[in-house]
Amino acid sequence: GILKLVRTAEDGLTANEVAAAVGLHVSTTRAHLDRLTDAGLLVRARASGGRPGRPAWRYRAAAPDPAPAPYRALAAALLDHLSGSGPDTRAAAVRVGEDWGRQLARAVPANSAPNGRSSGKPVDTVIAVLNGLGFAPRQVPDPPDGTTEVHLHTCPFLDLVAGHPDAMCGLHLGVVRGALEQAGGTGTGTSLEPFGAPTACVVRISGGRS
Repeated sequence: GILKLVRTAEDGLTANEVAAAVGLHVSTTRAHLDRLTDAGLLVRARASGGRPGRPAWRYRAAAPDPAPAPYRALAAALLDHLSGSGPDTRAAAVRVGEDWGRQLARAVPANSAPNGRSSGKPVDTVIAVLNGLGFAPRQVPDPPDGTTEVHLHTCPFLDLVAGHPDAMCGLHLGVVRGALEQAGGTGTGTSLEPFGAPTACVVRISGGRS
């Protein structure tokens, strides 16, 4: 069915692509995809890949494993607290995330670098924090624009993101910035683009190679 088709597509699929594959009208297909998304089985985002314009929704399978229970409980409580922030919800979420990221970074062991040895690079601390949260982070070697780019291949908070996308993505951006600053880096200019790559959300850290 549609769910199996999307699960086997590594880069995810648009509603038009699914409709063509299963032989249904695109509006009917989109309704099915949205029901699967509401059920937490799929996640959708507009994957621009850095290109201008407004791309179509792209659907992919939800992460099979949730975040550790304490982190999920904390994130849910934060969302409840931030929901009354009005138009500043995202900004408030970023600030809370920065504090959370600093705390998580302080708990990262010195030998947590990907190669088992501490390199002293703030990005290694960020990757360790994101890995501990269950994001399956992977640093992209030598991105062309001179930034440090980290791809997040799973989102263990997908059910929370679905209801509060601005707040949760803002919270995650804040975690990255806070961890980076705690490790001696600079969080300014760091961005998080949901589905910035076909199979991942993209974190870009300005000057992260130094």
